[in-house]
This record gives sequence, C-alpha cells and structure tokens, in this order.
Amino acid sequence: MNRRYFLMSAAAGAAVRATALGSPNDTIRVAVVGLRGQGNGHIRAYQRMPNVEIAALVDIDESILDRRLAEVEKATGKKPARYVDIRQMLEDKTIDCVSIATPNHHHTLQAIWSLQAGKHVYVEKPCSHNVFESRQIVAAARKYGKLVQHGVQAHSSPALQEAKKMLEEGVIGDVYMTRGLCFKWRDTIGRAPVEPVPAGVHYDLWLGPAPKREFTRNRFHYNWHWFWDYGNGDFGNQGIHEVDICRWLLGVKLPTRVSAMGGHFMFDDDQETPNVLVATYEFDVGGKKKFMTFEVRHWITNHEAGIGERPGGDGGGNTVGNIFYGSKGYMAIDGYDTYKVFLGRKAEPGPEKRAGGSHHANFIEAVRAGKPEMLNGPIDEGAISCTLMHLANISYRVGRSLKVDPESGDIIGDAEASALMTRNYRAPFVVPAKV
Repeated sequence: MNRRYFLMSAAAGAAVRATALGSPNDTIRVAVVGLRGQGNGHIRAYQRMPNVEIAALVDIDESILDRRLAEVEKATGKKPARYVDIRQMLEDKTIDCVSIATPNHHHTLQAIWSLQAGKHVYVEKPCSHNVFESRQIVAAARKYGKLVQHGVQAHSSPALQEAKKMLEEGVIGDVYMTRGLCFKWRDTIGRAPVEPVPAGVHYDLWLGPAPKREFTRNRFHYNWHWFWDYGNGDFGNQGIHEVDICRWLLGVKLPTRVSAMGGHFMFDDDQETPNVLVATYEFDVGGKKKFMTFEVRHWITNHEAGIGERPGGDGGGNTVGNIFYGSKGYMAIDGYDTYKVFLGRKAEPGPEKRAGGSHHANFIEAVRAGKPEMLNGPIDEGAISCTLMHLANISYRVGRSLKVDPESGDIIGDAEASALMTRNYRAPFVVPAKV
C-alpha cells in the first residue's frame, strides 16, 4: 500500500478511460443511494439535467425511500425502481451510475461494489472511513476502469479554480501556510436511550461494516457523525471540504508530520468525537516546508478574514472557509464559491470572485465523454485529502504527534496509531484487502 494507490500515472489514467456513450443525447441512468439531506441534493441535481434519468432510489429507511419516490414521480412523471439493499439494485445492468450519499462508514464498500458491478460512481465526502479505505477505493477505480467523482463541490467552482491559478501565479507571493476553518454552531445531542428499531428501518443494513450496537436515535439519522463507528466528527463532516481546499490550493500531497489536540467541551452527552479540534500538518515540497492548520469550533466564536459575513449569511454563527498566507498578502476563501485577496501590510483589497458550479453536472459530462481527466474531483485526489483528515483524527485519539512517510502515507514507528488506519469489519460488509 504505497504511493501508487494515490497518484495515477498517465498510463493509469488511460486504463480507467471508460467507453463514451453513443451521443450527447443518450440517456444516462442514475441510482441514488442514501436519500436524506445530501441524497436529496443529489436527486435535485440530476433532475435538472437533460438526458439524465433517476432510474432507482435506495435507502434502508422505507419511510424516507417512499417519500423520495413520490417526490421524483411528481417532478418527472416517472417512478424510479425501489430498493432497500444496494446489492439488489446493482444487479440491474441498465443503470450507468451510482450516486452515494450514505453515512461515511458505507462509502468505500458501496463504491467498490458499484465499480465491481460496472457502474461509474459519485461518492460523497469523505470517500473513506479510514486510511485503508482511501487506498482501496483508488485501487478499485483503477482496476475496474470506471470514473469515480469525490463529492467536493468546491472543485467545480470557477472562482476557486481561478483562485488556485492566481496563487500559483504569485498573487500573494510565496504561499507558506494555509488554515481551514470549520466554526459551526452545534448544540448538544443529549443522551438517547436504547429503544426498538423504528418500523421500516433495516437496521442491520444500516450498521453494515460497523459493530452490532443497540439502536438509539443518537446513533442514527445525522447524529451518527459524532460516533467513531460511523463518522469522523465534524472534521469528516464539514471539515473535509476545508482540508481538501487547503491541500488543493496549496499544491501539496501527503505530510511528514501531523499533530492534533482538542476535546469534547461544554456538553455532557453521547458524542464521542471532539467538538473542538486543532490539527497541524507539515509538508516537504522539494526541500521547502509548507504548513497547514485546521480548526473545529462548535460554539460562539468570531469570524475571520470576512468569512461568513457576506450578504445573505447568518451574520453571527458559522465561519466556514480557508485562509492562505503569502509574502505579499493573504487570500480568504468563503464557503465553496468565493475568494478575496488582500495585499500588503494594509490589507488593500485585491482580486475577488464569486461563482459556483455543478459538481454533479461535471461528473455526468465526464461519464458521457468517457474521459476521467475531465473530472474536477477525481478519487485519487479525494483519497489523499481524506487521508489527511484520518491522520489528524488518529493523532487526536492516541494523544500524540505522528511521523508520516510522505510517499506512502504510512505512520512511522507507532503501532497503536497504525492500528487505527483500518477497522474490524462485520461480515459480510468487508472492504476487501484485494479489490
């Protein structure tokens, strides 16, 4: 498990080139898996596209599944096929693409199953629940020759694409450091008692690779983010976007050192993951050090660099974005679609732009053309960003800094930390060691 799992050569790119559809008017049939918040967003995105059909919907909660089926039928005049188990849907050879918006602990396995069934894949962030899965999803994409898009919408923003180009051209000089900010008000989840599984919920399918646990509301819809069995804390929820943007625009891959500290503050509740976290990364770029930090704050805090203050924002709560520091100024990224440059010691306003794009449309365009190089969020890049997130969470959990091999991503000289690079899988929901 080394660098080849992350970085696709030109030859590997050719190997994953898919056969293009016959014409731009050919209908692409998509199945959406996981239908609550993000999954509903997937449905709306595909509904807006010409010659794209939502052919199937999959969810383990039949109440949500039936609600979405009715909504799609009302909007399009066609009722998609209905499934509670993704494996049954994958037997349909007429489906071209699978769009995955399930909890984190399902992403890699469901993507690999879909690739093995001959489908192209759009998989939500983070594409993996641990470092091992980051490697396996890339290996599977290469082996099965299908396109895999990672759900990091910022990569399809013309504004952020321009921001990257400007940083490379030296708009703020020598960029030595970047910060990712994830300041979102998150109230306590309280304590939820064990209770019977709700009617229509296929709980064993929901648990999937995770250990068998009694059902509680806090371990189910959305709050699963705050348990290590299923989620990765706010780092793997909102924060993965910011770490990905930091790494992408800074132009770095894997770090040499990672350190994270934090904790679960203020609330006495069921949450396992930290609600305050500060992670730091060092990178060696041609013998030159680059530095990156990432922060989670869950409650009252200040805005920074104007992030979160734009018209239409909530004005007092969330600060979600990035700051890049250079020898001539700094650049602030607000959300997924806005950048502003400030120059000199007086922080004089420089270039700025706000422009969003459709990440799902980019995926469909690349599938239609059969060209993986068209993907704005290729899985090999997404897997690296997810690995950075996982390494910091490991550092937090073991309580010490980690030395990392920047070629392989392996943790050096720490067996306890290295053990957290994978998990024990509950059969038959096992991410294969050999895809």
